[in-house]
Amino acid sequence: MQRASIPSKVLRCSSITSWRSPQCCRALHQSTRIEHPTALSPSLRPRILPRSTQTISSNRLLAGGMRSIFIQTENTPNADALKFLPNHPILPENLSSPFLEYLSPRSTLAPPHPSPLAARLMNIDGITSVFYGPDFITVTKAADANWAHVKPEVFSLITEAVTSGEQIVSTIENKSSEAGQDGGELDTLSYDENDSEVVGMIKELLETRIRPAIQEDGGDIEFRGFDNGNVLLKLRGACRTCDSSTVTLKNGIESMLMHYIEEVKGVIQVLDQEEEIAMKEFAKFEEKLRQQKGPDAVASTVGKGSLDTVGA
Repeated sequence: MQRASIPSKVLRCSSITSWRSPQCCRALHQSTRIEHPTALSPSLRPRILPRSTQTISSNRLLAGGMRSIFIQTENTPNADALKFLPNHPILPENLSSPFLEYLSPRSTLAPPHPSPLAARLMNIDGITSVFYGPDFITVTKAADANWAHVKPEVFSLITEAVTSGEQIVSTIENKSSEAGQDGGELDTLSYDENDSEVVGMIKELLETRIRPAIQEDGGDIEFRGFDNGNVLLKLRGACRTCDSSTVTLKNGIESMLMHYIEEVKGVIQVLDQEEEIAMKEFAKFEEKLRQQKGPDAVASTVGKGSLDTVGA
């Protein structure tokens, strides 16, 4: 049977679905451009100019001459994650994977890919993870942290690292079998001659249609296998802790894969052990609060799947 061809147009992650929830809509920060005084022009004062995205312009006098850097930030569907674009390559050219993710301070120092910048970012109060894409950095904070306090320090550290010319990611020999970072060793969507025809089609669709949309939202996606008609996937970066990740998987990725590949029956999100424990603890807490509030509880806060929506 002849399969329907896959259109070449790349869609945004939140555009894959036939409908969009307000939480999935992307928004750009109200923009500013800040020009800092340089050593050659001490009389200049910082000026703030309106721009379409939030941009920090910094001129630094380096050994090779004047160097300008523009750092843009974009909101992501995850309110606790911001995407920073420093207009500078982030990952080493010899890295086989399109991303690196640091989930603990220890991982920023461990082989095979330690990062001094990630170590400093993780040292900021309230920062929980740092994600490196090919040309962007996604920083995720704790729910109780305030971006108004965290973001200026993140800006400062990224600007300092890029303008100084320091290596963002190092590569050292890993003498232990345990990797310090997630990603980096292998691109799970890359071609493998041992893959079946169906798995090859799944990877191609994920690579050409899904990954660009996920990266646009400050994350990435891993292929973890194909079992009994189910595609096993792992979301990374901003999408890893996003409330709308289930919507993205089920109403977006799953429907697209099932439309083009008849062997696909569903999509399952793979969770790490820590994430499974956290979800179980949250479910216990939610059930406890539900029993306290009762079935007729009136919502007091707004949030997708929040406890205060019980009975609504």
